[in-house]
Amino acid sequence: MRAGLWNRIRDNVWPRMGVRRYGLYLRKRVIRLSASPHAIAAGVASGAAVSMFPLIGLHFILGFVLAFATRGNMIAAAIGTAWGNPLTFPFFFAASFAVGNWLTGGGGVSDSEGAQLQATGTQLSHGLFSEGFQAIWPTFKTMMIGGLPIAILVFGVFYVAVRTVVTRFRAMRQARLMCKHPAARPQTAQSSTN
Repeated sequence: MRAGLWNRIRDNVWPRMGVRRYGLYLRKRVIRLSASPHAIAAGVASGAAVSMFPLIGLHFILGFVLAFATRGNMIAAAIGTAWGNPLTFPFFFAASFAVGNWLTGGGGVSDSEGAQLQATGTQLSHGLFSEGFQAIWPTFKTMMIGGLPIAILVFGVFYVAVRTVVTRFRAMRQARLMCKHPAARPQTAQSSTN
């Protein structure tokens, strides 16, 4: 039976299993990848960092490019792009605009765009889209400028956090394996001479 349009939209915006459980699922997927801690951390950080830019639809591609440049894992980069989703994009884009506006000295909204923002919905959509990309270029440029320092900060935070989690998980797993299989422990020099 096909799900209705509303159910498909809801599943894309809010995971059926819940946001907390979905986050735990992604965490387990990341720590169980069979790559080095650096590759996993660089991949996740790449995906999360590119989510700061207002380039919806290009985040996977940009995440893969950045992961390739930093020798990150591509699967981890795809998982990292989940950081940017319909629930978080408004906050990311508002922060990008605020930082970009501060960095450029407050020139982020064009005169025509500012006037359109004060108009009603029909006037806004008619005026803003009739002028094409030139009408939104100042805002887009401001968001791109502001997104860069935020993306660098997000990359650093995610890299350190993910690398720490993956390294600890692997150390704990190795310790559990040593407890379960004592024969797998390295032989000491004294026990090998007996």
